[in-house]
Amino acid sequence: MKRNNILYKVGLAALGAVMFSSCDSYLDTMPDNRTEIDSEEKVSSLLTSAYLQNGSCILVNEIMSDNSDDMGSSYTQYSSRFLDQAYAWKDITESDNDAPQMIWEDAYRAIASANQALEAIDEMGGATTTTLKECKGEALISRAYHHFILVNQFCKTYNPATSAGDMGITYMEKPETTVKPEYSRGTVAEVYEKIDRDIKAALPLIGDSHYKVSKYHFNSQAVYAFAARFYLFYQKWDQAVAYANKCLGSNAKAMLRDWDAMEALGVTNDLTPRTNAYIDATANCNLLISTSISAAGLFESNYQMYTKYSHDKYLSDKEVVYAPNIWGGEHKNMLRCDGMAFQGSGMDRVLVAKLPAGQSSFWEVDPVAKTGYFMVTSVPLKADMTLLERAEAYIMLKQYDKACEDLTTWMQNWTTSRLTLTPDTITKFYQNMNYYTWDKPTLKKHLHPSFAIDAEGSVQESMLQCVLNFKRIESVHEGYRWWDVNRYGMVIYRRLMNADGEPEKATDSLLVDDPRRAIQLPVSVIQAGVTPNPRDEK
Repeated sequence: MKRNNILYKVGLAALGAVMFSSCDSYLDTMPDNRTEIDSEEKVSSLLTSAYLQNGSCILVNEIMSDNSDDMGSSYTQYSSRFLDQAYAWKDITESDNDAPQMIWEDAYRAIASANQALEAIDEMGGATTTTLKECKGEALISRAYHHFILVNQFCKTYNPATSAGDMGITYMEKPETTVKPEYSRGTVAEVYEKIDRDIKAALPLIGDSHYKVSKYHFNSQAVYAFAARFYLFYQKWDQAVAYANKCLGSNAKAMLRDWDAMEALGVTNDLTPRTNAYIDATANCNLLISTSISAAGLFESNYQMYTKYSHDKYLSDKEVVYAPNIWGGEHKNMLRCDGMAFQGSGMDRVLVAKLPAGQSSFWEVDPVAKTGYFMVTSVPLKADMTLLERAEAYIMLKQYDKACEDLTTWMQNWTTSRLTLTPDTITKFYQNMNYYTWDKPTLKKHLHPSFAIDAEGSVQESMLQCVLNFKRIESVHEGYRWWDVNRYGMVIYRRLMNADGEPEKATDSLLVDDPRRAIQLPVSVIQAGVTPNPRDEK
């Protein structure tokens, strides 16, 4: 099938928009000037704010991961100081709606709403009705989920051997009642223990009867998907499998994305039909949908903006969407939904249309001045990823045949391949592949996780290479890859691309124990007295 490589050029003026940052600061706001929450309806309404609304991890995570290259000096006009800092893994001091400051503030704002709902339920006599019981479950799981985001953004990856001493983030368990509270970071181990406790407390309470549009809330399937992900990160493989099973049921294949339907929408200059289909609340695969202020949709679109750092064609051809893979054959022609390559002046991107962008995703605040916010609607929890997370847990349990069943199901849904994967076919495929170098990239990177795995070239290591590769494809443009890079201690590089779109030189590398893997706390938080993440002196 031919790809339409037309560039969609647009500037801020053409969009009629000026992005500006939120001034809603969690640390500086007195949280007690609130409406009294004294009914089921008010509690349920309050919980609509217990989700990210003003911040998103997608853009900053995607640009920090190995899914982005530096396209060179000719693209400088398509960047910003914030993007430059994020790509270089520098401590981010620039203000931006996608900056760590917004993630921090908005996650704690969502947590504050969850805690206020929990307090209100207690003051009303407890979860004495079905609605209040379900609301309590939603509040607990929201609190757990947003602390999970914070600990994985701003702290070292969970490691049983070190996390009792690694700095965590403040676990907020009640509404704040002082203007200038003192915050203790605690440890990563403590944060994980409290997330575990909140998930276990929430699970018996979760129900969907009080939701109007359940996919925008922690419905039952979304809760199980999050639990599977958390226990995977917590290295409790049996529990990860158990909760993934509850989420996916007896027919996981029926829950996966319909890529054939996406392909039928065609390849055009307008990505909106595909992006709208990707985030469709009626799709079985979409378990939790999130909408927040972010320019991530522009960063992963065919708009000629923010293109200096890009998921470019070379990267895609060698490592991600278009890379020669285990399904064999004519790789590009086997994808059920063809990616889209956009190349030209100021643009080198390969996209899997996921995130709505442009005027359709712009929230106009002032219709006269034409100012407002760019929004992004995304799918942070989806069945396709839960399937791969279960496969990863199976690999760690050395239940390789079960892992292969999940990997085969995902592969046959993503491609037209009828190959059935086995431990032997996977092992041979990766044994015959060289390990990645920045100038000779492959699908296989050296793995240095905090948990024990078998030697390089073993069945287990080869199968981990496969599942991490599949997860990278599944989550491209969505920011998840950054967490896997850190969980597995992958060394990644900053590459400067030449005029031909090929690597010219490596400008930096993120080594296994590099402290920059834990994003620095926002400047305002450090100024408020919270201990910053350590940095190597250079």
